[in-house]
Amino acid sequence: MTTSAAEDGVLRQAGRALLVSIHGAQRAIKLYPTENTTVERALDELLAHTISIVRLEGSVEVRLSGDFLFINQTRLRLGLDNFAAFSGFVSLMRYFGIGLLRIEDGITRREWQSWLSLLGTTTPDLEPDERLDALRQRMQQADIIRLWIDAAGDAEEEDRVGDEALESAKRTYSHGVAAARDVVQGVRMGRTPSVRRIKRAIQLIVDQVLENELSITGLTTLRAYDEYTFTHSVNVSIFAVALGKRLGFDRLQLYDLGLAAMMHDIGKARLDLALLNKASSLDEQEWRMMQAHPWLGTLTLFRMREGDELPWRAILAAHEHHMKIDLTGYPRAIRPRRLGLFTRLISVADGYDAATTRRAYQTEPLEPDVVLKDMWMSSARGYDPVLVKALINLLGIYPVGTCVILDTFEVAIVAGPNPDQQLLHRPLVRIAVSADGIVLGPPGELVDLSVADPEGRHARTIVKVTSPERYGLVVGHYFV
Repeated sequence: MTTSAAEDGVLRQAGRALLVSIHGAQRAIKLYPTENTTVERALDELLAHTISIVRLEGSVEVRLSGDFLFINQTRLRLGLDNFAAFSGFVSLMRYFGIGLLRIEDGITRREWQSWLSLLGTTTPDLEPDERLDALRQRMQQADIIRLWIDAAGDAEEEDRVGDEALESAKRTYSHGVAAARDVVQGVRMGRTPSVRRIKRAIQLIVDQVLENELSITGLTTLRAYDEYTFTHSVNVSIFAVALGKRLGFDRLQLYDLGLAAMMHDIGKARLDLALLNKASSLDEQEWRMMQAHPWLGTLTLFRMREGDELPWRAILAAHEHHMKIDLTGYPRAIRPRRLGLFTRLISVADGYDAATTRRAYQTEPLEPDVVLKDMWMSSARGYDPVLVKALINLLGIYPVGTCVILDTFEVAIVAGPNPDQQLLHRPLVRIAVSADGIVLGPPGELVDLSVADPEGRHARTIVKVTSPERYGLVVGHYFV
């Protein structure tokens, strides 16, 4: 089936709504009697979404390919706000060996209820390849005729789809690092960098965050030591844009925010490299020089603002990002002021990435969960507590890149938070070390720690945070 870009967007939105309603109805049926109003309301919503999408397409095929779901030929974009629904549905499809679900016109509420009830019945006595046939037989006995299931598709196609998504995120990140390098090196050599190239890099980052937030935030774990100046700028931009998305910014606002975040530390390009790379503590004179970088950044960005190509909020953020919300930071405010929202967002993103990164004077970066706790508990850090809370909701109690030990004795790398605010302690993880101590090659199996069996038992639970170096793990390798 071929669709225009507009039709593709409508189908993608309708497909997401359908899968979210399937997930909601399935959970309601598992928790309540079928005559409960919650179940009835969930089934009514599911049927309404089904009718809507069938009218749009005639019939619907939901296809599982690797870690991706397709509605007909349109891939559903994964967002953190709907990952629980996607993950739960994918887990059920994999358990029963379903690769394709076809929904025919005329499907009834009863058929949906019967089918979802069947999915809640485990068959541990059967081999995985026998479960699909058993489910088909039960569907036939239940007179479910407008839902049709088939086995999983070709593995090579699954790998191809996954590789394409990963490569897209890697290209976006590499493009951002190259643009940041061009700006910094240009300023050091006395040139005026190209704002156009920076804007193109930010557009790619914003598009990636809007389409697949998990893929791009995972790449922030790369944090190359020898390219810290450049990767830090890109990471802060990614975190700021992801936060802006959570706060409801529109695309144009996200472009401006990402650009301001990318340029926030541009003043450091005018400092001596020996000062920036000094491993020991700075003396008083050196510290005064370091504190000058917000003002130097302000002057640099003013020179780059010819033709109004640079938003004024980028200049303001470069000047204010170390001031702290109580104005006790630097540079000192001459008169009372309230820091702008862009500044406060960028300060939170900057502080988190800086504290979790190895640098010349910080050879042992803090674990991500420790950094978030400190940002939240210590008012002396000067961050906006509301935005720190938003960052915790974005990254979870265990942020992306955290190395954790599970109660199964496996070691895993956190790949993303659980979108359910009540389940932040059960993030998405990639298994890095098996229970018997074997280091598994990246990217590792992606596991949702919130998924439970019909009796509510979780297969894995985090026991504690650990250092990836203890196991010889390079966190960034699990996201590239």
